[in-house]
Amino acid sequence: MGKKASKTSIERKIFVLDTSVIIYDHTAIKNFAEHDVVIPITVLEELDNFKKGNDTKNFAAREFTRYIDMLSGKNTLQDWTSINGPTRGKFKIEMHTHSKINAEKIFDDRKADHRILNTALFVAETHPDRKVILVTKDINLRIKAKSLSLLSEDYETGKIKTVDELYTGKSEIQKVTNENITNIYNQGQCKATGVLKKTQTLPNHYYVLKNGSQSVLSRYNKEDDSMKRVIKTAAFGIIPKNAEQAFALDAIMNPDIKLVSIQGVAGTGKTLLSLAGALEQRRNYHQIYLARPVVPLSNKDIGYLPGDVNSKLNPYMEPLWDNLKYIRSQFSEKDKEHKQLNEMVEAQKLVVCPLAYIRGRSLSNVFFIVDEAQNLTPHEVKTIITRAGENTKIVFTGDIHQIDTPYLDAQSNGLSYLIEKVKGQELYAHITLEKGERSELANLANDLL
Repeated sequence: MGKKASKTSIERKIFVLDTSVIIYDHTAIKNFAEHDVVIPITVLEELDNFKKGNDTKNFAAREFTRYIDMLSGKNTLQDWTSINGPTRGKFKIEMHTHSKINAEKIFDDRKADHRILNTALFVAETHPDRKVILVTKDINLRIKAKSLSLLSEDYETGKIKTVDELYTGKSEIQKVTNENITNIYNQGQCKATGVLKKTQTLPNHYYVLKNGSQSVLSRYNKEDDSMKRVIKTAAFGIIPKNAEQAFALDAIMNPDIKLVSIQGVAGTGKTLLSLAGALEQRRNYHQIYLARPVVPLSNKDIGYLPGDVNSKLNPYMEPLWDNLKYIRSQFSEKDKEHKQLNEMVEAQKLVVCPLAYIRGRSLSNVFFIVDEAQNLTPHEVKTIITRAGENTKIVFTGDIHQIDTPYLDAQSNGLSYLIEKVKGQELYAHITLEKGERSELANLANDLL
């Protein structure tokens, strides 16, 4: 027994968490199994600076500090305190910001990152029998840690294994019988037996079925094990220009599919199709929300912009208004659709707003479009979906290779996480758009630059 206990204590690691991990996932402290967790006092200081505001980082800071306060109870945070759950380890706040190897002196800069490094180095020095690992979403901090012979790694929870194999939502099948293709054309469907193998029967997966020169677009419907025809129909003046766009619009327009994600590079029509599909179904919902996360450029906060709150946010919302203007341009001023769009905006039936404005709301009878979803964390995506009330549909759009948030990448962002975790659910459909339809010039840039 004694030897076994000793071996277990050596195998248990100590993870030192950086502020970036808490901002990414405020429940991170729970995700280190039986291992122990150290929170540097510098992290608490940084979180204290984030506690005021409506942004995601402000919410994460508040939630984390509340949870730490609840866990500590009457104990001091200098003591090792159990993390909720029988299989979890313990945590403590480490006050020391100096070590034998002084990161502030080595990198000639007194800043929070270097104090966190010093704390991690101190923990390693005082626990020579245990493996101490600094966990951070900041790649530069990881490199600095490794240069000081300190183990460091990314926070892996919520990170998918590979982007190359990410679910696309669509496939092509050759040599489908002419009978099945004819049945789908004439009757709108055919039995999936004989068309798909059992391994291909993923709910709401889209297929291009071909036999020589004949082809038809279809979607697998699990409820009756059939292949449903997908038709290139217009939505509020917008007509799909290729098979992928037809698939995306089908998912957007299908009332049985409550959650849709659309991934693709700039110019593939993600936001435009989502908005057009929502407008086409406007009578089925009380409101249409078109929202996106506010990610300031060049690491500048929106406060540096002039004017009131709306003036500051307008530059970030302008791309969404551009899509609305494009749809409006499909109609003349005399057309009823042109007038309906103006009336919907005035009556707030159609609302374009920052995503932060939605926090805390229950979304019932709403068609909710979340643009630039690649800039969200997995936790944020989960939070948004859990807000869905009765008769609510949510569409996430984005490009996982165009991330503007410093601590996210193609594998750890909320859109990739959603696609990987929810595929195969009957309420969900995904489509990856690959063919750009903005212009030949835009396509040239995407292909060659």
